[in-house]
Amino acid sequence: MNEALLRSLTPSVLGILVRRGADFAAAEDAVQDALVEALRVWPAAPSPSSERRSSREDPIRNPKGWLVTVAWRKFLDATRADAARRRREDLVDEEPPPGAAPAVDDTLQLYFLCAHPSLTPSSAVALTLRAVGGLTTRQIAHAYLVPEATMAQRISRAKRTVSGVRFDQPGDVATVLRVLYLVFNEGYSGEVDLAAEAIRLTRQLAAAIDHPEVAGLLALMLLHHARRATRTAPDGSLVPLAEQDRGRWDTEAIAEGVEILQAALARDRLGEYQAQAAIAALHADAPTAEETDWVQIVEWYDELARLTDSPVVRLNRAVAVGEADGPRAGLAALASLNDTLPRHTAVAAYLHERDGDLATAARLYAEAAHKAPNLAERDYLTRQAARLNARLPR
Repeated sequence: MNEALLRSLTPSVLGILVRRGADFAAAEDAVQDALVEALRVWPAAPSPSSERRSSREDPIRNPKGWLVTVAWRKFLDATRADAARRRREDLVDEEPPPGAAPAVDDTLQLYFLCAHPSLTPSSAVALTLRAVGGLTTRQIAHAYLVPEATMAQRISRAKRTVSGVRFDQPGDVATVLRVLYLVFNEGYSGEVDLAAEAIRLTRQLAAAIDHPEVAGLLALMLLHHARRATRTAPDGSLVPLAEQDRGRWDTEAIAEGVEILQAALARDRLGEYQAQAAIAALHADAPTAEETDWVQIVEWYDELARLTDSPVVRLNRAVAVGEADGPRAGLAALASLNDTLPRHTAVAAYLHERDGDLATAARLYAEAAHKAPNLAERDYLTRQAARLNARLPR
């Protein structure tokens, strides 16, 4: 039984139930029940040569049709237990005869619904992973390191929030992309590789809508994911970009990402994800860290700052300016930014080290370590402070 196939069919099956009149929350529950049933039944399904089963009911010959049939029956079973007798009888009368599942693809509408502006980012992420990604509540909870009951409540609240939203209501692509990027940045935890799942979902979205920013995000994910194996040492410590073993980068993922990006940029509708992907592509294109085209990277950060007006973008730009024009130029760019920005102190430490002021750099590295958002960064910054302190005169 192919679990990946099951998950890929989830959005279209859910969309079919909603179009038949099922409430989104109830339909999503029914689809999850059907997926559980598939996990139980499919491994023991008879061979396709059996003539006594219709193609609609044979999971091997027609997996989508089987899931639609089972999910609809699960929905009706739940509806029959409801007090709304009149609506229940109407739904029973509406049950379609066996046959091929409708060809309409509601994947895009599901993305829009799961990333509805009324949802918090964490709720949108959880609902997307469950309704579009086909993950179980347990898998999502493990991935985000929260109790299963907590995640179940989060998903239930999200479903209630969007239950009144019209299924065919136009959605916001930018909101969907932000949700997918949130999933990607969670990386890997538990039994689910969230970075790989985000790439799969973004590929699925790219197949459903022709949009340069969707392509830009997919390219960005592929280019970042290509470096994944080199980001940490065997002991779990961080390896900065300049020190990564470029021979271990995934060249196929880089080539695909660059190709997707070039096609998106050729449409002359620049967006923030395309600009970020262009920066990532320049890093990936450099045979060594010393050969990085920092001048072009600064130009792309200028475009990105124009598009987003983000102080975090300007902080990253200061690093690039320090590489392109020298550390003092980078420090001048940094001086215009609020020093409470996350990682501001770490950037200042790096630029001061590049400028030869080791004492100031060591002090700032130690200060940045205390502010680090996670253990890996804290350990890395602490080691940098210790390295410089060891070089200072006694």
